[in-house]
Amino acid sequence: MLTGWGMWIEKLTSGVVEVQTPIGPRYVLPSFLERVYLLWMFRNFASLPHAVLSAGQQRLIDRLCSEQRFATMVYTDTMDEAPVIGTIEHRPAVTELPPRRPVASASSALPAEARQRS
Repeated sequence: MLTGWGMWIEKLTSGVVEVQTPIGPRYVLPSFLERVYLLWMFRNFASLPHAVLSAGQQRLIDRLCSEQRFATMVYTDTMDEAPVIGTIEHRPAVTELPPRRPVASASSALPAEARQRS
């Protein structure tokens, strides 16, 4: 097990980011420059909730996930696993929802129904 500078160099050369999803952890393969930024981002924490990231950091994580650059983590005695730079907890699903329409209150809906029946 590497410690100190050796671990930093391992993370810089081949590190991945673990993203917790509803279907289990996924491991994202960032580029070299993205790994440099992510090492700085996780410099004080091993894991961060998605909600505490800045808007730019959230966009980076969302883009990495949307590009589907996922690594397969192999846990065997013969193969080493990629070092994890950090973990993003509870990443929400990115979906485009239509804008919400205002809901009419029940009291205003009843007279309209009564007028339609007349």
